[in-house]
Amino acid sequence: MSESTANMLEVKDMHAYYGKSHILQGVSFTVQEGEIVSLLGRNGVGRSTTIKTIMGEVAPQGSIIFKSKEVAGKPSYEIANLGLGYVPENRDIFPTLTVRENLLLGMKSATSSGRWSIDEVFDMFPNLGERADVHGGVLSGGEQQMLCICRTLMGDPDMIMIDEPTEGLAPKVVEQVATLLQEIANRGVAILLIEQKLSIAMKISQRVYVMGHGQVVYEGNPQSLLGSESIRKEWLEV
Repeated sequence: MSESTANMLEVKDMHAYYGKSHILQGVSFTVQEGEIVSLLGRNGVGRSTTIKTIMGEVAPQGSIIFKSKEVAGKPSYEIANLGLGYVPENRDIFPTLTVRENLLLGMKSATSSGRWSIDEVFDMFPNLGERADVHGGVLSGGEQQMLCICRTLMGDPDMIMIDEPTEGLAPKVVEQVATLLQEIANRGVAILLIEQKLSIAMKISQRVYVMGHGQVVYEGNPQSLLGSESIRKEWLEV
């Protein structure tokens, strides 16, 4: 495997439990450098648990290799410091802090100069720039989602995992999120995306995995999944 297609993340036979419930049952997949990979499936199949387990929020069994280092069982802050960003589903911003203050909190250090600057974020999203001194809690849902993603970028991650970024957003904002994710990947940041909207996942992903019953049941590119009606009917369609 050439350096340009080296694995950023490699998950092998990962298991996870909530109490006695066996949620993840041998999940394996890879994400390569600069690649957008979508994790698809119906609600409740273990997609969110997968990225929480990778991030150290749920105790794992199995192997989780990030940037050639075994991180299974390490605390979340150590994994984050290695360059893995995580954008949770609940748009976890600080509502009493301004947009600018939220972004500053995402920086690894006040002197760091990574791929992203606050000015660049504001250039990409004029709405956030116009609200730079507004408290995060009064932003719209779409603006909060953008802020959450951009705050993660301020830490200059090499890869980010994003859980349902377009949930509940208007179609126009959904397109803005898709554009942002493409721009992130263009700058060499790998993305593991959990997304309910197949149209977005199919548009921006290089590869897709489908989960069912705590396992990966399909791996391929968007074109092959679109051509596999049986997989879509069994594992994706409601």
